[in-house]
Amino acid sequence: MPAIGATPNEWRQQGRYFQFSKHRIFYRDSGGDKPCLLLIHGFPTASWDWHTLWGELSQHFRLVAPDMLGFGFSDKPKRHQYSIHEQADIHLALLSHLQINRCHTLVHDYGVSVMQELLARHKAQETDCELQSACFLNGGLFPVTHRPRLIQKLLLSPIGFCIAKLASQRQFKNNFKQIFGADTQPSNAELNAFWELVQYNDGMSNAHRLIRYMNDRIEHEARWLDATQKPGIPTRLINGTADPISGRHLADHYAKVIPNPDIVLLEGIGHYPQVEAPAKVLQAFMAFNLELKHATLT
Repeated sequence: MPAIGATPNEWRQQGRYFQFSKHRIFYRDSGGDKPCLLLIHGFPTASWDWHTLWGELSQHFRLVAPDMLGFGFSDKPKRHQYSIHEQADIHLALLSHLQINRCHTLVHDYGVSVMQELLARHKAQETDCELQSACFLNGGLFPVTHRPRLIQKLLLSPIGFCIAKLASQRQFKNNFKQIFGADTQPSNAELNAFWELVQYNDGMSNAHRLIRYMNDRIEHEARWLDATQKPGIPTRLINGTADPISGRHLADHYAKVIPNPDIVLLEGIGHYPQVEAPAKVLQAFMAFNLELKHATLT
């Protein structure tokens, strides 16, 4: 499938900005009058993660994909108290800005936690946007199954600011490759692109602040678990089983605690299924969408 905005710079040139509080938030919007699909990226990257799916998905959906505050081409304020709740606010503000009042979602990694907060608000009828479905990729749905890498633990530690300040491109590449599948390793061009997104506007220096989402997951565990177990909308988990952070062990736990779990396992795929196996992710997601349409018609 063709990649739309194959480089981060091309991706940025095709995007726009909107104002949230004092900050500029970058986003991509494919436009049109198709059903909306909100794409929520992970840590530490950006909306560019979806570029290999963009062309095909845009034939079926109006795609909306922001770079969250502190990520990608959005503002990266220093000394900011980043939180999952604020990131959820940003997504809702963007949807309101675009006058979108209902959407499906496809979410990854850090974005999984943002989605859980959105589900909790949806369940409590605290949003103006109707969530129609949620499709999770690899991410820390449950603190008990999350297996952070050493670099993540160090960033969260009291010396995290030093780790962030001293991080190099070489170290980033070496750490990043370890979370991909053995047979689906990122190319050097992809690694350079990921680093470009992370480092844009000195973003790496904020990594120790952004990583505090791991504490958010613990603090709000009960609220987010309840929303995930009783979301009130169709959900599916597409899981790269070779992911050392949230792979098969996450899928196994999901099957135990989620009523009537809908799970698609991608064998040998690591933490970034949409990058490592975009065709498989697309197939699993579109099958989910077809099931939703069939259920609606019947």
